[in-house]
Amino acid sequence: MYTKRNYSLKDMLSWTRKYIIIFIILSLIPVTLYTGLRWYWLHLPWLPIGLVGTALAFIISFKNNASYGRLWEARKIWGGIVNTSRSFAMMCNDYITNQHASEKLSEEELFKIRKQLILRHVAWMASLRHALRAPKPWEISYLNSSDRKYIDTYLKVKEHNVSLAEELEGYITEEEKQHILKQRNKQGACLKLQSKQLRELKEKGYIWEFSFLEIENQLVEMFTLQGKAERIKNFPYPRQFATLNRFFIWIFVFLIPYGMMSEFDEIGRQVVEFMEQFQPYPDGGYHHIIELIGQHFVWFTVPFGVIISWIFHTMERIGEVSENPFEGTPNDIPITTMSRGIEIDIRQIIGDDENDIPEPIEAVHDTQM
Repeated sequence: MYTKRNYSLKDMLSWTRKYIIIFIILSLIPVTLYTGLRWYWLHLPWLPIGLVGTALAFIISFKNNASYGRLWEARKIWGGIVNTSRSFAMMCNDYITNQHASEKLSEEELFKIRKQLILRHVAWMASLRHALRAPKPWEISYLNSSDRKYIDTYLKVKEHNVSLAEELEGYITEEEKQHILKQRNKQGACLKLQSKQLRELKEKGYIWEFSFLEIENQLVEMFTLQGKAERIKNFPYPRQFATLNRFFIWIFVFLIPYGMMSEFDEIGRQVVEFMEQFQPYPDGGYHHIIELIGQHFVWFTVPFGVIISWIFHTMERIGEVSENPFEGTPNDIPITTMSRGIEIDIRQIIGDDENDIPEPIEAVHDTQM
């Protein structure tokens, strides 16, 4: 997630520079034909193009609202994971005791059990992150060269460069790791191992029955949050809307200069007619300058066409990159950073050695991942 206070104009222009070049070319071609070859027939009435732009603005607004809804729901889901993880750690720390056990354990042995549960919880978050970062056919970050370059060169998303097997190393036993890696839903397998160990602790009396139910409820909540995140990941924004919207944008961008040329040409003629009312120079030099301005006023189509195209296309791109909030782009949910923050919190809750707790993940190029 981008951490600067605001995107600067430089950031936005850099993000869309490839498309700006395309917009300039699309505007230059018709204006060159219109003025250079005097193809004055090469224009379209502005009214229908304006109506298309109005309709397109409503469509883009609808898509951006829906995309932002997906992004915000994903953020709430991970906020729920933060809260549930802390509650789970607190319960593990306070509910796992010798109070109802026939065979007493030392405090060091009890801490070892608590830490085992906490580290397995970190393994669950790692498995979930890898599942959410896995590419889907409809995701578009790697189709855009600017996004792809930024992700590969600067961000280096952890889940794209480190395997799940490597991440699980040191958090669970080798036997558990092999079991998890064989499962299709690896994050679900982690929670089932948690439930299995909690049941064994309850049967031995290290967790009171009521406390066991409370902790199990936290696991149920984790399953719920996991399912919500998987729903966003596995069900895309309806492709018919996304695809048609992209087509409509490019049709509108292509038509803009053809509708603006005759308008600016007419404005140029009106400027000449207006300025001919004044005659400050007897030699007519002033009139010659005005005539040149009027004749070339049509070239204002290029900058204005580029600006309008850039605004509409950038609005579409903003909605497009918000559709899939787990891809790993600068504007996605920073699940890697949040997971590390959760790990630090829950390990501190159970009183783990500060030297064993990893450091927070620093932002890269003002971006949290």
